[in-house]
Amino acid sequence: MSRTDIKSLQEIPNVGKAIEKAFNIIGVNSPKQLIGKDPYKMYNELCNATNQRQDPCVIDVFISAVRYMKGGPPKKWWEFTEERKNKLGAN
Repeated sequence: MSRTDIKSLQEIPNVGKAIEKAFNIIGVNSPKQLIGKDPYKMYNELCNATNQRQDPCVIDVFISAVRYMKGGPPKKWWEFTEERKNKLGAN
């Protein structure tokens, strides 16, 4: 299946109901909308929209979804944790 054939956010690896809802909150309603997005900015948008700091692991899932939709291989979300920690600091 081509990435362009993906119609539902939950067809993306690591995306379930909770992450789909998070995407919807920040205005992402289709998989194609993830292409070109910045996962870190999306996370900040989500925190602002919900008026609470979300678990930083949400960034890892956002990274995995964006990279997958850009054509990257399916990976477990936690494979992006080290990258996030290196970018943001280990807190």
